Amino acid sequence: MSFYNCETEQALNRIELGENKLFNVSDRQYKKIWKNAKKKSGVHITAQRLREWFCCEMGNLGVSDRYIDAFCGRTPKSVLARHYTDYNPDRLKKIYYGSNLMVLS
Repeated sequence: MSFYNCETEQALNRIELGENKLFNVSDRQYKKIWKNAKKKSGVHITAQRLREWFCCEMGNLGVSDRYIDAFCGRTPKSVLARHYTDYNPDRLKKIYYGSNLMVLS
């Protein structure tokens, strides 16, 4: 499961989708794209940095840590989290869209 906002949906709708893949590029092409982006922007982007940014932004928007962890694929093992926190996809969707996190604008 993944979440993305309306801004991302618009960007995804503007691209052609590869067969059974969101982006039909080889590993070599993928690395070259990010290397060129780093050279042009001066910013080194990694999955870890994107996760850190996402977590900080969601926290700044008032989203509970336990839901931020769930969005990142980690559900806490505490009694509170296991028995008293609603991780239903509809609940997560409501929280995610309620944050109105914008990336590109």
